[in-house]
Amino acid sequence: MAGGRPCYLTHTGLWPRTADPCQRRFRIADPAASDSRSLPQIRLVVSDVDGTLVNNEKVLTARARDAVGRVLEAGIAFTIVSARPPRGMKMLIDTLGLRHPVAAFNGGMLVEPDLTILEERLIPEEPARQTIAILNRCGVEIWLYSECGWYVTNPATQRVKREEASVHFAPAAVTSYDGLRTRVAKLAGVCDDLDAMARCEQEVLRQCGRHVAAVRSQPDHLDVTHPQATKGAAVTSLAARLHVPLENVATIGDGPNDVSMFQVSGVSIAMGNAAPETQRAARFVTLSNQEDGFAAAMERYVLRPSAGR
Repeated sequence: MAGGRPCYLTHTGLWPRTADPCQRRFRIADPAASDSRSLPQIRLVVSDVDGTLVNNEKVLTARARDAVGRVLEAGIAFTIVSARPPRGMKMLIDTLGLRHPVAAFNGGMLVEPDLTILEERLIPEEPARQTIAILNRCGVEIWLYSECGWYVTNPATQRVKREEASVHFAPAAVTSYDGLRTRVAKLAGVCDDLDAMARCEQEVLRQCGRHVAAVRSQPDHLDVTHPQATKGAAVTSLAARLHVPLENVATIGDGPNDVSMFQVSGVSIAMGNAAPETQRAARFVTLSNQEDGFAAAMERYVLRPSAGR
C-alpha cells in the first residue's frame, strides 16, 4: 500500500493503482476521446522502452517482438525513444531490425540505427556543475552520460549493476565529474528515498530550470537534460524526418517523461503500470507491461484500424 491506496510494482518503484486490481481491460483515459474505430491512420509509432516495450525484467517478449514486426510489415514506421543512452538501445535496435532514427537521453540525442549522431542537445557546462552540486547535497547517486560514455563514481552499487544488465555495457569509473562537464548529454540522480527525489527534482528546477529539463522517468530516477531535450521534441523531429504529420503518429509510454510526446501525437497510449497522472494525459490506457500491454495496444489501436483502410 502507498498512501492508503492499492499499488503494484513497476520495474523500479511503486505507482498507485487507478483501477480494480482484477481489472484487465482497456479503457479510454479521456471520456471524450473516440474509440479505436475512428482513429486517424497511423503512419509512425514511437514507443518508450523501459516499462513499456520491455517487461519488469527488461525482457522483450515474443509477443512484443511479433507486434513490432507486424507494424513494420503493415508499412507503418516504428522507432523508440528512451532515457537510455544510445548504446543502451542498440540491442533492441538490432533485435527489432529498426530502420529509422531513434531518440536517446529523453530526446537529447537522435541517432541512426548504427548510432551515428544526427542531432544532439548537451547541457551547458555551468548548469551541469550546478546540477551535480544539487544532486550531491540531496545525497543521491549520480550518473553522468556523454555522447558515448556512462560515468559513475561508485561502480559497485546494486543500482549500477542492474542498469549495466539492462543496457548491456559497463560504466567507466571516475573519481569526480570535474573534467567531464563540457560534453554532458544527461545527468541522472537515483535514490530509493522518493521524498528526497521529489525535493531534488524541485531544487534542480528552482535553481537551473531555465537551462535544463528535469523529469523523473521513474519515481526513483531523475533525468536532467538540455531544456529542449524532451520526448515531445524528439517525436516532432522524428515525424518531420519521416514526413509524417503528427496527427498520424501514435506514441506509447509509462512515465512522466512520456507526457510531452502524448501532447504532440495524434494518438497517445499510456501503459496500465503508469502513474494516474500519466494515464490521464493519454487518450487511451492499455494493459501493464507485465501483461504485454504494448503488444495489445499495437493490435487494438495501430494494426486493427489500419487493416480496414
